[in-house]
Amino acid sequence: MTHKKKYTASFKAQVAIEAIKESETLSELSRRFEVHPQLISNWKREFLSRGAEIFSSKAPDEEAALREKLLYEKIGRLEVEVDFCKRASEKLGILKPSKR
Repeated sequence: MTHKKKYTASFKAQVAIEAIKESETLSELSRRFEVHPQLISNWKREFLSRGAEIFSSKAPDEEAALREKLLYEKIGRLEVEVDFCKRASEKLGILKPSKR
């Protein structure tokens, strides 16, 4: 029984960059990295086709940080609204005053 090897994204990028340089043939790269030449061709093609994405949008980490910041702001606003509603309902006698 054979199992499928899993390669990291950084390894794939490294191999694709070496293939793009064309300083070695696919068979030489295949021996050096112990990867099938077809995989190298696929990684190179994908790297070249999606390379523009790197420069056209924000990095994933920046996007995640921005989403996180917006979520914390929303949580803050909601906490203020809940506190306001609690105080208003306590004044109207709808809700018993909470012990703080």
